[in-house]
This record gives sequence, structure tokens and C-alpha cells, in this order.
Amino acid sequence: MSNTTIVTVSSTADRLKLGLSVLVIIAGIVGYSYFESKLPVVARIAIFVASLVVAALIAWSSETGRRTVAFAHESYNEVKRVTWPTRKETMQMTGIVFAFVAIMGLFLWILDKSVEWLLFSVLLGWK
Repeated sequence: MSNTTIVTVSSTADRLKLGLSVLVIIAGIVGYSYFESKLPVVARIAIFVASLVVAALIAWSSETGRRTVAFAHESYNEVKRVTWPTRKETMQMTGIVFAFVAIMGLFLWILDKSVEWLLFSVLLGWK
């Protein structure tokens, strides 16, 4: 059994910041919809993207946001240490997967036709 600690938002200020960031995103969505006939699409998209940026900045200023950014940074560093397969290995594994899918598809088609023949022709006598 895992003995990990679950971290939640405990500070009232952090809760307010995260709530405000959600409200800013909602305001961006409402602004995008409200200005549908008044502004061109590019301006409406800019309003929505600006609301996302402002919400991200507000969320980043909370402890939860800083932990999320730190986690993302650690994850990026971990991805850099991964030994990725070569192109040849990737192509071989992709070929194996395609062959397996084709064989399984053929097997399931044969099984389906066999069950269809058994039910309709043998048991029910349909032609």
C-alpha cells in the first residue's frame, strides 16, 4: 500500500486566487461569445487567449501553481534523460503492431463468420 501524502489547497488566499483564475477564464469565454457580432474573430480569440494568460498568471502566484510549475519542470528534465528508440527500432515495433492488428482482425472476422454460420445456418436453419 502506498504511503504518499495527498496535498490540497489549504490557504484561503490560494483558494481565492484559484477561484479568481477560474472566473477570469469564464469571463474570457463569455467575452468571446458576447462580442460575436461586434468584433472580428481574431479579436475575440485574442480576448480569450488574454484571459487564459491572465488566469495562468493568477494561478501561478498561488502555492499550488508554483508546485505545478515545479512538477512540470521536473517532468521535462526527466523526459530529457529518457533513452528514446532509434528510427529502425521504432519502424520494427510499428510493423509488429500492424501485423498483430491485421492477424487479430482476420481471426476475429473468421470467428464472427463461424458464429454467424453456426447460429443462422445450423441452429435456426436460415439461408
